[in-house]
Amino acid sequence: MTHQDLTDARIPVTVSLEELQNGTVSLSTLEEAFGPNSLGLILVSGLPEKYSTLRHRLLSLSSFLANLPEEELRKLECPEAKWLVGWSCGKETLKDGQYDTLKGSYYANPVQSFIGTRKAQQMYLDLPEYNSSNVWPDRDVLPNFREVFLEMCSLIINVAAMVAKACDRYALENVLGYKPGYLESMVKESVSTKARLLHYFPPTENNTSVDSASEPATVEDDWCATHVDHGCLTGLTSAMFADESVPLPSMSNSLASPPYVGELDQSPDPKAGLYIRSRSGEVTRVGIPRDCLAFQTGEALEVITKGKFKAVPHFVRGIAPGCGGRVARNTLAVFTQPNLWEMIDENRDFATFAKEIIERNH
Repeated sequence: MTHQDLTDARIPVTVSLEELQNGTVSLSTLEEAFGPNSLGLILVSGLPEKYSTLRHRLLSLSSFLANLPEEELRKLECPEAKWLVGWSCGKETLKDGQYDTLKGSYYANPVQSFIGTRKAQQMYLDLPEYNSSNVWPDRDVLPNFREVFLEMCSLIINVAAMVAKACDRYALENVLGYKPGYLESMVKESVSTKARLLHYFPPTENNTSVDSASEPATVEDDWCATHVDHGCLTGLTSAMFADESVPLPSMSNSLASPPYVGELDQSPDPKAGLYIRSRSGEVTRVGIPRDCLAFQTGEALEVITKGKFKAVPHFVRGIAPGCGGRVARNTLAVFTQPNLWEMIDENRDFATFAKEIIERNH
């Protein structure tokens, strides 16, 4: 297992893909990963061989995307979808009403079916953020972006379905009235799943207030403010740290195979990265090995399991200025979410629930 950038980081509960496939993950392991005293996060090791290649390629493309000329990025914006489709930067508020300008995001719905998507569009005309068509970069601008993005998301969703199946076993034992197979079915069949490719811009003296000597509990969550996801299970890749003081390779003559971005062995700032605020309020830096996927719980799953699994408050701490180079951070999050018409409690379908969150953050 490759434990890059994991100095002083806590490695969450880890299970193998084989264990998930065989249904041999114990309920006590799931309790340790997702229960009341947990980090609310599990790692999956032993992924298919193609995972490493897909990860490096897609996260490289995140740097190419974020560094496109402004006129190309504007072509990818979708304001009618509240910037939750296509390119978004500076449109989201997560802390004290401040707009988040320290990262750029590319959103797409990786799962679409004629029947399911049509149903969502007909039932929820007022939710274009879930019903709008994806906005893909032109192939001559970012070759193979769409193909690599969708293949990576498909792999993550397939693994998420196995994690969901294990969660279903736990919930049947611990949640009164839980519907058998609910979470696995939702992950496999939902057309509301949303993927977000993230690019955290290199820090400058003007856009960060991180004090490298400070303890994590006292620093500002400058690269991504403290929040919880509002879906069920969020699949996360490990982050790629790339030094963007080195010019990006040319995309010319690269239609068949876009060039990679050079990945640093580790972050130049050992305190930078993903942090989770535990149930007790403790702040912990979490390490995701390069060859693993992480899955964490969101608000919808907390509601569905009546609080047995709790949403994970988390944030990303940026690299302190002066730590070397212009280092960016790239990662991918896939938010598995119920179909808009599915009820998550006695009074709300997921569409109603999602509107509350979107209005809070945008």
